[in-house]
Amino acid sequence: MSKIELGPVGAVLSPAADGFLDAAVELEDLGYSTIWLTGGPLSSLGQIADLVRATRTVRVASGIISVDRFEPEAVAALYADLEATHPGRFVVGLGGAHGAKPVQTLTTYLDALGSVPVTARVMAALGPRMLDLARRRAAGAFPVLVTPDYTAHARSLLGEDTTLAIEQLVVLDTDPGHARGIARGPLGFLSTVPAYPANFRRMGFTEDEIAHLDDRLVDALVAWGDVHAVEARVAEHARAGADHVAVSVTTAAPETIPINQWRELAKTLIP
Repeated sequence: MSKIELGPVGAVLSPAADGFLDAAVELEDLGYSTIWLTGGPLSSLGQIADLVRATRTVRVASGIISVDRFEPEAVAALYADLEATHPGRFVVGLGGAHGAKPVQTLTTYLDALGSVPVTARVMAALGPRMLDLARRRAAGAFPVLVTPDYTAHARSLLGEDTTLAIEQLVVLDTDPGHARGIARGPLGFLSTVPAYPANFRRMGFTEDEIAHLDDRLVDALVAWGDVHAVEARVAEHARAGADHVAVSVTTAAPETIPINQWRELAKTLIP
């Protein structure tokens, strides 16, 4: 399987935030190699097309398109349209199968994608079965809320022929209580999705730590502090085998794009 080239460090944007297209243009200028558009707030596939058209050469990845919300025919049509006008720019990130048989659901969906080549697909993956599906049916895996130790284990399961892209949540705040409080926002929401606490347990966290979003859990999954703390966590993932780290800046005002923080991070993270 051919790996997909995403560059070393990407940025995660929400399509629900005001001005996300203007922010994407600046993130490209700052040197972030791939822009990931979060799937939860995605209201239409057209937002992905708008982002590709607003930027010049940066890769745009859906992180992720939920297969429970968007039909494979629509995703295939979007890919074909963008490939005709902006070849090689759109990376089809897929996931979000939360029913009784998620692997079967995703397999059926992938079978229906047809015109989207395996080399343009990235799969949201946490557990070993999803990582195996990504290895067999995509060019990359895209886990979130994981430790560098997890990254090393995922690399061993994927082998060297599948791209491993890690989404790393960060809080640029040096006050421990305040930073952890901000981090618990997305952690609290995602921990209600069964796949995430299941993976927390696989990574060695206890039921009590998961239920109370213990400091140890927060510190292991969210990089908080100054830009150098974020740089250190990104480097840990890279040493553990990540090909790409997509940085998601988390703040107390998620509806506002933290462009100043992206600028500060670029000074440290972008060569």
